[in-house]
Amino acid sequence: MNKTKEVFIIGFALFSMFFGAGNLILPPSLGKSASDSWFLVTIGFFLTAVIIPFLGILAHAKLQGTMYDFGKKVAPLFSTIYCIVVYIISVALPAPRTASVTHEMAIEPYFEINSLITSFIYFSLVFVFTLNRSKVLELLGKFLTPLIIFILLAIIFIGIFNPPGNMIASEFSTPLVSGILEGYQTFDAIGAIVVGGVLVISMNFKKDASFKLKQRFITKAGIIAGLGLLIIYAGLIFNGALFSGVFKKGATRAEVLSSLSMQTLGNIGSTLLSVLVALACFTTAVGIITGTADYFKGLFKNSPRAYFITALVACILGVAMGQLDVHKIIVVAIPALMFIYPITIMLIILNVLPVKLASSLSFKLVIIITFIFSIPDFLQFFIDAETLAPIKNTIPLAQHHLGWVIPAFVVLVLVNIYEHLQPTKKLT
Repeated sequence: MNKTKEVFIIGFALFSMFFGAGNLILPPSLGKSASDSWFLVTIGFFLTAVIIPFLGILAHAKLQGTMYDFGKKVAPLFSTIYCIVVYIISVALPAPRTASVTHEMAIEPYFEINSLITSFIYFSLVFVFTLNRSKVLELLGKFLTPLIIFILLAIIFIGIFNPPGNMIASEFSTPLVSGILEGYQTFDAIGAIVVGGVLVISMNFKKDASFKLKQRFITKAGIIAGLGLLIIYAGLIFNGALFSGVFKKGATRAEVLSSLSMQTLGNIGSTLLSVLVALACFTTAVGIITGTADYFKGLFKNSPRAYFITALVACILGVAMGQLDVHKIIVVAIPALMFIYPITIMLIILNVLPVKLASSLSFKLVIIITFIFSIPDFLQFFIDAETLAPIKNTIPLAQHHLGWVIPAFVVLVLVNIYEHLQPTKKLT
């Protein structure tokens, strides 16, 4: 196969992996709230929804292992606990969100069906497909992504050239930070470490390809995927801003996307988008639950029973959470993301850095500091704001829920200075 063609195929595969249907509802709503600050919001969103996940893929290419390898330099026990927590979060939040998005976009507008019924039928089918690992999903995936991209590009270009009016004032006081935090909700950094290893290892490289050649392929493919995501995300955010004065007050994220597609493509285009989003949501849910069941199967000595029980529990949890509307799931997800995302981001960065800059000591201290300084962001959802005020006023960027950033990087620099002042010390 031609190398350039192979790079593009890998790039589209990466794009498909990150571009989950649930992510579609975030950019337009973000643009609606950002309005005339849409550009700063886009930069922030791009940092956590594209750059960090891309670095996660590069880290997988460097490690050539599993998600467990991301945290083993901290401690084997930490890595095991981290993997379990990430998988639990994956089946408890992004997987159920796919059912909620499906109900709000593809079922509720056309049928009078309770969300619990939709969720039950949805995850019953997910359970069946998870047990059978049907190739139908693979075939759907090959056609779904191009069709969704085509429709989204149509929405973007029609919206840009036919805006309904002027943008309204932004709702955000710090649009860059708002974009960064909304990027957490894509779960793409977590997605990169959950399924990135499978994708990287399973790529069809030639047997005699060197490590550097593989890394070069992945880098080029990642740039292609990143550019694709940037175009779609920026376009949807910009359209959300352009139509900000048209959307009804208090519209949900799913309603904003539906309204945008209706105003640009009309009834037929909007209906087609709803169907494709529902199918894409389904494949995403099956992928998450299958990956989680595979992990616990391996944890219990490749036990088929462990796979079955994990899939069943995940689907039952999916029914319970999936009946909630998208907004409620996003609200529930925020504390969990404030807890796990900073650690995930720093693990990705540490694994991308050269070995000489990311020793075992660096891993241990940076992750400990990241965890400690992200605690206030997690606790703010359970403790009165006045109680945490003295702490948050002391830590730089803590008021923006990013209090872990400066301490983590300062510790990383200090550890490197300490270790490199000792020429006889061997870095591990």
